[in-house]
Amino acid sequence: MEMFKEYIFQNWILILILLAFTFSLITTVFLRKKVVIRSYILILCIFLFSIVVFLEFYLADKGESVLTKSIFAAIRYSAVPFLMAQISFTLIKRMKWFVYIPAFILLVINIISIFTPVIFDYEINAAGKLELIRGPLGLLPFIIPGLYGVFLIYFLIRRSNKRFVEILPISFFAIAIGSGLVLPFIFGDRYASIFCSTMAIAIFAYYEFNILSLTKKDSLTGLLNRQSYYADINTDPKSITGLISIDVNGLKAVNDNIGHLAGDEALLTLALCFNNALKYRQSGYRIGGDEFVIICRRNTEEQVLELVERIKKNVSETNYSCAIGYSLNLAGDKPIEIMFKEADQMVYLDKEKYYQENGNERRKIK
Repeated sequence: MEMFKEYIFQNWILILILLAFTFSLITTVFLRKKVVIRSYILILCIFLFSIVVFLEFYLADKGESVLTKSIFAAIRYSAVPFLMAQISFTLIKRMKWFVYIPAFILLVINIISIFTPVIFDYEINAAGKLELIRGPLGLLPFIIPGLYGVFLIYFLIRRSNKRFVEILPISFFAIAIGSGLVLPFIFGDRYASIFCSTMAIAIFAYYEFNILSLTKKDSLTGLLNRQSYYADINTDPKSITGLISIDVNGLKAVNDNIGHLAGDEALLTLALCFNNALKYRQSGYRIGGDEFVIICRRNTEEQVLELVERIKKNVSETNYSCAIGYSLNLAGDKPIEIMFKEADQMVYLDKEKYYQENGNERRKIK
């Protein structure tokens, strides 16, 4: 009973955050079921990890053997990369199971280290306390989570709309992850006692931001939605120097012949192609079923054309096709309606050419 009360006392803030996260997931209608399930698993992982960390230090205060301490250390060093892998699996769309491979490798090395000091060892110092001794691979438990962190932040930025309001929470998330790599060297193993709370706060804050931002985003593709498009074209319109219009070829045939799930997969795949091509001051929108627009602010003609080429290159690596048109407004005096008509006319001609070459059937899936 005393141990239970001590755990509650030390982790009450963490428990409240995880409960708030859970209640938010129960009530939200914006996230896909798969994402919600992965988020529940993530919450469970953080909770279990907090128990492991508590038991390690609680038993250390009561006096524990070198073997017991080594087992708990192996579990803690293995849990962090698994936690980072689960965060990546939850937050990054279409992430596959192979993200767990580095965590599995470190798990095996940690188990070996219990008996052979490859990563860590413990010995009793002059004060009668167990003291950590790092082995030849002693920094590996920090390097692998660090690489996970870099990987996660890279993909979050890459798949964002490159806007300041999206980069800001990702930056906060990066600071939280970075603290998990730096602070252990400042405060020692005791930092592990607040690591779970740190990650829970960072994840919950990022989650809440995403929920708020979903009112501005298309739920399927993650691009900005039609309402955001209309709001943005009326915000400093003179800074819009380029507009790109994109229409998916053969989407109706995909929906009719294969099904709407296949159509959704096509839209998501192409949206990732567009989003990955975007750079600074370039924003992507889904304004209709298979219609997309990209707004370029204070871009040169060269930058706009380079963006068009990046999109074409990305799309060419998929099984799908789209028609692309663009309009330039380098002087800043062309109304957005005219730009859209010019770009749409190019899309119409590009689409006519596609159907002349391919008929009315969708492009053959490879």
